[in-house]
Amino acid sequence: MEIVIRKITVNDLNELQSIGKLTFAETFSSGNSEENMKAYLENGFSTEKLTTELSDPNAEFYFAELDGETIGYLKVNVGQSQTEIKDHNALEIERIYVLKAFHGKKVGQILYNKAIALATEKNVDYVWLGVWEENPRAIRFYEKNGFKAFDKHVFKLGNDEQTDIMMRLSIN
Repeated sequence: MEIVIRKITVNDLNELQSIGKLTFAETFSSGNSEENMKAYLENGFSTEKLTTELSDPNAEFYFAELDGETIGYLKVNVGQSQTEIKDHNALEIERIYVLKAFHGKKVGQILYNKAIALATEKNVDYVWLGVWEENPRAIRFYEKNGFKAFDKHVFKLGNDEQTDIMMRLSIN
């Protein structure tokens, strides 16, 4: 299984929209109302929002591809593009999503390794992220990779306020 990691450009917008909506829905549909999911998917993956994010020099997206098929993706942010801690010495992993059919096949780990390589390349002190408290699979994944919880914050999905556990890993 040869997984290729490829940087995403604005030309990949439709593919990003497609994999983004699909993986988010697969991951969170069961724990959320249909109405809130629909609203989030429409806004969070709108052409306008993704075009802006893809044009941002402080945000980078990467696809994980297998035999030319996109099976997951990664989004990292630095500087002012971080969703919260705007520390110039930090890199945020905003998203690592993998199609359910490829869970347990190390795709997430490959995307994660890419994020850590980018953090090292950018010479940041630490990597941080927010993970939904009701996603034990993701929490275990990050703990296994050395992340420690340090705070919590609220993530709004439609009209539902949810708690994300904020985790970090020192690089240097």
